[in-house]
Formats: sequence, C-alpha cells, structure tokens
Amino acid sequence: MKKNILFSLFFLTSFFVKAQTGFFSTVKIEYEKKVAVTGLYKEIIPEWFDRIKDRLPQTSTSYFEFTGDSSRSLYKLSKEAVYDARSAFQPFADKNIVYNDYTTGTTISQKPIYEETFLMEDSLLKIKWKITNDTRTIAGFECRKAVGIIFDTVAVFAFYDDELMVNGGPEGVHGLPGMILGMAIPRLHTTWFATKVQVVDINLKAIAPATKGKKVNRDTMLKSMDRVLKNWEYGKKLMLATMI
Repeated sequence: MKKNILFSLFFLTSFFVKAQTGFFSTVKIEYEKKVAVTGLYKEIIPEWFDRIKDRLPQTSTSYFEFTGDSSRSLYKLSKEAVYDARSAFQPFADKNIVYNDYTTGTTISQKPIYEETFLMEDSLLKIKWKITNDTRTIAGFECRKAVGIIFDTVAVFAFYDDELMVNGGPEGVHGLPGMILGMAIPRLHTTWFATKVQVVDINLKAIAPATKGKKVNRDTMLKSMDRVLKNWEYGKKLMLATMI
C-alpha cells in the first residue's frame, strides 16, 4: 500500500512539474535563412541565367535572431550572409528589423532598400492559415505544419510549436497558436529554420522598435516600390521579400 501511495505521489508530482514547465512564454530563437540562389535566378531572369550561372552561389545563408513574449517581439539580422562580392547575387531583405506588438496588433518595421530606409508602421500582416496534421521536429521541438496565404496568392509553409506560447515567427509572419520554428516561401526560394531555442534568462528589455527611416504605412510603401520596380522581375521578388 505504501509503495502504491508513494508511486502515485511521484507520478502526480512529475505530472504537475511537467505541466508547469512544459510551456514557455518567452523565447529567444536563432534562425538560419537559406536562399536557393540558382533556382531563384533561373526563374526571374531565365534569358540571362546561362550567362551568369557560373557567377552565382548555389545558396546564400544568413542568420537572424528573434526575441519575444506573448505581447511583443523583435526580429533582426545577427550574422550576414558570406558571399563573393564579385558574384551576380546580393542578399535581399537581410537588413529588415521587425518589431511586432501582438497586444495592439501593430508592427513597426525598418526596411532598408538600396539608398533609402523606410520605417513602416501598420497593422500586423494579414495571413489566412490552415493547420494540418503533419508534424516535424525542429530544434528539439515537435512542430505542426500550417499553410498560410499572404497578399492573396503567396503561399507560406510554417511549422509551429504550441509549447512556445508566442504567436510569432521569422520576419512579420505570425498568427499561429504557437511559435513558428520553420518556414518556407517557395515564391522566394527561401527557408527559415530555428537552430537554437532559448526559453530562460531572456533579456526582454532589448525589445524595442527601430526609429530611423522614412515613415510610411504598408500601402504607401507598396505603391512607392511598385512604381520603381514593376518592370523589373528581380525587383518584384525584392518587393515581396521586403514586405513580409
């Protein structure tokens, strides 16, 4: 009888400890962003691809840091992509700094584009999500797959974990019942995957929006970029990458 009671107490204690420690409200995540450069260029400039393919890297890899809790987050570059400066490729949208406020449903994003820097203030990105039953383990967390649509036609494939109680993800992507640890946007030939997840001893004081840049909203920025880039296929990709 004593053994049964002790076993029951041990089981219940273990259960409650797990229940208390199995969910995390603050996160710091390192992401690896990979662009399939040759695939991207073959699609956007097919008439020039054969001439420049030997000057292109197969992939471009850069690293980003996400810090946040259930109310706000900050996403920014932590390590630039390394590539040959003589290459025909240059990383795009790698200097974005994205601050999301999940309480007010707003974002403040600093987006450098060539010689100009924009400071976009608007509502959070609208995404239509459909959650699936597919799963995948990323950085030690079992994640569920979801498929989203942004800007009416652009597909986003995401893997999120609901033990991490932050509804964010890379760039401005958000809105799932847990943290996005893996993401792919085929239109951009780009993936983001978490390589490290920290859930304790996180400095939330560093979460603050950027302040420099020409103040615009999303619609104004889209129109401004479209006027300049609408006849340039690579520019269209750049515009999409910058706006997510």
